[in-house]
Amino acid sequence: MFWLVLKAFTELVRINRLFVRGDFAAIHALVRSCPVETHPSSGVCADQLAPAMDRACIWFWKEVSCLHRSAATVCLLRKQGVAAELVIGAQAIPFKAHAWVEVGGQAINDKPDISQIYPVLERC
Repeated sequence: MFWLVLKAFTELVRINRLFVRGDFAAIHALVRSCPVETHPSSGVCADQLAPAMDRACIWFWKEVSCLHRSAATVCLLRKQGVAAELVIGAQAIPFKAHAWVEVGGQAINDKPDISQIYPVLERC
């Protein structure tokens, strides 16, 4: 588990460089261009990685937003050979936006019915 948390923390640092600049288009492009590894080096699954990312967020030096956490989780899962999607949704009244990760159409780092609360705007 330690190595997974370390990998998750490293991915948070990588994504954070774009957050610091406020470059959300670059975050979107980075996630969209991150390929699913066909020959991953380890047999890590989404059920193992989501808790590791949660632990890495605890140790991160600033509060991690849902977009930051989800973008990092998707990139890390894809590097492990898991076809994950970053999903961004929003509700109109009152306006609130949210990001989460889905694998096989199921949210892995949020409530199972999150897409009912936040209608989906984007998948990448």
